[in-house]
Amino acid sequence: MRPHVTINAAMSADGKISTHRRIQVRISGDDDFNRVDNMRASADAVMVGIGTVLADDPSLTVKSGQLRSEHKKRCGSEDPARIVVDSMARTPVDADIFKKGEGERIIAVCENAPQSRVEALQHMGARIITAGEQQVDLAGLMSELKALGIDTLMVEGGATLNWSLVSRGLVDEIYTYIGALVLGGEGAPTLVDGVGFADNTDAAGLELVSMERVDNGVLLHWHLLQKEHIK
Repeated sequence: MRPHVTINAAMSADGKISTHRRIQVRISGDDDFNRVDNMRASADAVMVGIGTVLADDPSLTVKSGQLRSEHKKRCGSEDPARIVVDSMARTPVDADIFKKGEGERIIAVCENAPQSRVEALQHMGARIITAGEQQVDLAGLMSELKALGIDTLMVEGGATLNWSLVSRGLVDEIYTYIGALVLGGEGAPTLVDGVGFADNTDAAGLELVSMERVDNGVLLHWHLLQKEHIK
């Protein structure tokens, strides 16, 4: 058993989610910003990888005052749980997830994570989940999250975490906002990086659920197909 997992991301028309210098740029507009805020407010938890934390230092909080109030009435805190997949416990103790917002902070580490770093994160109030020896075992982590009562999980990147989840069949839906700009850059991260599938027989198949114009771009909603349904 695992949570229902949804990846959400904004990318340029050429498929980049940031510049080749890993500098985040604003790709979508206010309407899409509000859509994402509603998604966060509706999720039990929001997850990112350690690369996203180190590059962007996101707070992952709900921004709308009304949505925060509604979430607190429904769940007891203004924000969903915030999760960092961080095999070696590199999350800075002064990261924004600790300084801003309410709700539980969960750091997923592997067994080889330095104990001093783990203890420092615990001192900041983080719940530590250990899954896997050399790196976080994502399937095991998902089982742990489900046991904690997390039924819906929103994933906000980055490209390496997205690959790890998709390649293991741990994703149910993907929302991609495609903005009206071209970033270029051979080394710029895309929606999903990692090693990549060898050919289209291994690839993760998608079913297009909907598409709509939002701001000056387009929002695509996909369902991930189970392997037996992939041609």
